Amino acid sequence: MFHGFELHCKIKIVSFLLCSKMMFFMKVTHFSIVLTAKDFNPEKYAALSRVLCRMYSKHGSPVRMMEGYIAVLTKGMCQSDENGSFLIKDYDARKAYLAGSIKDVVSQFGMESIILYTALMLKKRVVVHHPRIEALLEFTRVLPALTWHRKDWSILHPYVHLNETELESLRLCTGYVAGFVDPEISNRSDLFDVYVNLPDKAMLMGKLHKDIGLLMVQSAEHADKTDSQVIKDISVKTKEILASLTSLAEECDNSKITLEILKQRRFPSATESFLFHLAAAEQLLKI
Repeated sequence: MFHGFELHCKIKIVSFLLCSKMMFFMKVTHFSIVLTAKDFNPEKYAALSRVLCRMYSKHGSPVRMMEGYIAVLTKGMCQSDENGSFLIKDYDARKAYLAGSIKDVVSQFGMESIILYTALMLKKRVVVHHPRIEALLEFTRVLPALTWHRKDWSILHPYVHLNETELESLRLCTGYVAGFVDPEISNRSDLFDVYVNLPDKAMLMGKLHKDIGLLMVQSAEHADKTDSQVIKDISVKTKEILASLTSLAEECDNSKITLEILKQRRFPSATESFLFHLAAAEQLLKI
């Protein structure tokens, strides 16, 4: 009698929990998943998010999603016939870096692309505005490739709102590429060293900048060259500049460059300023 009553109660409780779960799930009309990561690979995390979404849609439980997420962390994969499969090895970081088109960026800005190159080399603050978020994301993700020798996509903040919380986080960065859809950003000169309005571009440059800009344009216009080959051309030129700067530093005390040393070389003022700030960015400047 006692055991029968206990079993009856357990069945009642399980039935109640199942019914409660179904009623709760029936009330859910929308849900979202947010993944945070330290590496830059939008395609990888979009694929993982789709798998996790399908898990929640089917089971209505975050527990199943966490099981899938933990499987990815521990085994590098999450496999399911009903929800799809995800394998980390399918998403190489290099492919994410090359997903955008550097040729399109250089073709759009022509010789003025050197301004973007210079700003990124010197770890300056670049703000990009476009009213369409899709165009903004496509353009900004390419820019860190201009300084391929660093392979640093942590500078990228592709979609920022003009609210104090996000802006305060942005101010903590020494250099960045930040995207905005709000046109009011053009009036916030405190947030950028270079402002790019995608439909409107006008910039000035010196001889060194023209040389690099010409190389970029000629490489991008080459019909047979891929984006990775254009990036390689820019990277080779960058290494030449850095090698010259390092060679100059080795002639100085403590292998550190000073403004006086640069002035002795009688560079054009724009080139001198660029090399001075580049030395600072590459920690070759004597402070």
